[in-house]
Amino acid sequence: MSENTVTSDETVVTSDESAVAAGTAAAGEGLTSKPASEEEVREALYDVVDPELGIDVVNLGLIYGIHIDDANIATIDMTLTSAACPLTDVIEDQAKSATDGLVNELRINWVWMPPWGPDKITDDGREQLRALGFNV
Repeated sequence: MSENTVTSDETVVTSDESAVAAGTAAAGEGLTSKPASEEEVREALYDVVDPELGIDVVNLGLIYGIHIDDANIATIDMTLTSAACPLTDVIEDQAKSATDGLVNELRINWVWMPPWGPDKITDDGREQLRALGFNV
């Protein structure tokens, strides 16, 4: 996890909530035993698109850090373009879907420091935004 982050909220999203509710997670059913790599999780997050801008969260520079523990639980340090963003649930649902089967559980650690700014957008993200008519 990033040392320069201030946590305001943490969301836990399991990859197989029905298995956990049914008690099958204790038996290991539906859970991935080999931990995913940071790169595999980052690659999956390219499928998580900011609903307002239409660009993935990786190229927008919203992912500050990814940690996967030995139990294959991924914790993502993530920010938003605005702390007042009303679409956190949409992004959380997309992240769950994107990492389903890759990790056993996904935790999103919402961070606000350092604040997000356009300087965090990747070159690919800038190209995508320009294609949508944004001047970046």
